[in-house]
Amino acid sequence: MRPRPIARAARIGLLLMAVAALAGLGTVRARTQAPSPTVLPPWQPGTLDVHLINTGRGSAALLVLPDGTSLQFDAGDGGFLPGSPRGVPVVPDTSRRPGEWIARYVSRVLRPFRTPELDYAVVSHLHDDHMGGLPVLAQQVPIRRILDRGWPDYADGIGPAPAKGTAEAYIAFAKADPSRMQRFEPGRADQITLRRDPASYPTFVVRNIVANGQVWTGAGTATRSRFPADWRTLPPAQQPNENESSLGIRVTYGAFDFYTGGDIPGRARLGTAEWHDIESAVAPAVGPVEVAGANHHGNRDSTNATWVSTLQPRLWILQVWSSDHPGHDVLDRMLSRTLYDGERDVLATSVHPANRLVIGPMLDRLLVSRGHIVIRVDHGGATYRVFAVDDTDESMRVTAVHGPYTSRP
Repeated sequence: MRPRPIARAARIGLLLMAVAALAGLGTVRARTQAPSPTVLPPWQPGTLDVHLINTGRGSAALLVLPDGTSLQFDAGDGGFLPGSPRGVPVVPDTSRRPGEWIARYVSRVLRPFRTPELDYAVVSHLHDDHMGGLPVLAQQVPIRRILDRGWPDYADGIGPAPAKGTAEAYIAFAKADPSRMQRFEPGRADQITLRRDPASYPTFVVRNIVANGQVWTGAGTATRSRFPADWRTLPPAQQPNENESSLGIRVTYGAFDFYTGGDIPGRARLGTAEWHDIESAVAPAVGPVEVAGANHHGNRDSTNATWVSTLQPRLWILQVWSSDHPGHDVLDRMLSRTLYDGERDVLATSVHPANRLVIGPMLDRLLVSRGHIVIRVDHGGATYRVFAVDDTDESMRVTAVHGPYTSRP
């Protein structure tokens, strides 16, 4: 006997609902899913916001600190030319350079509570996908203080001399206004501070962790060098490179900790000494955190087992736009319950379709795989949330909200 049309339709409907549910398992993974607002609510005093800004051309993060102090960490404009199959498209579109898109994003975030201005800009290292957009950003949003690893000489032997071409435009930009420049000094916790109301937030601190191979020891402001004392006498291929000289910071607000840095590797290059593994030296200085930005965009030379098992974040952040970001093994380590137990989620700004083909179903486990990512830490740092924000226009439309997550004591 043939089934009646209504019964058949009902079964088909149930089947389609089941397929849709299975398809969504990789994206809706937050333990608690909060109702999503239409647009991102403005920053409020006492909260810490971390905006991972996606342009498709590099790393860029805006931090709004609890008293309204603003900090831009990197402003990339590099990687690949528009149209290259190795990179994702520039977003929202190619009508402006990434530095201008970043400036417009910063202005939208800051304008509701202050005149758009950056108290700090921190340049992790002198590669264009980290600093190429900063001169354009500075033309549109004033910057009071810029910190980098090489000021004022950039070739004084503390770290390697920047590669010609890659950094020349940035160095010329820096030297055009020396009054706002300062060298980033590892170990210090007083170089990046709250500028408006520090007394109200005594548990907030930004610790300088590493730069030019100098790593904070965890005691006072003391550092030790990961680079050997005689590195300047080594053959060029054996000397530290720009990525290995990247700087990194840890932001603490009560029980909440966040690490971000540049491109330090976690694996020595073939034929080089083990000290080229910078992550293993830096990991103990950082310690366990709630949120960690992946080094080197999750490239295959980063996020080694020591790094993962030491930091143990609840949330991993991948600022990615290339067909080789993240590495398959890197994502496997991030998700490994052998390296550390407990729940964790991975958030990415723009996973390339080719990478999805190579890695396969593991990428379906990402909580966010496209868009701006905003970490909003509640007053005091005990809890925090994730907002996924549409990057195809400037509406600041929220596409998902995940959390709340609870900071570890």
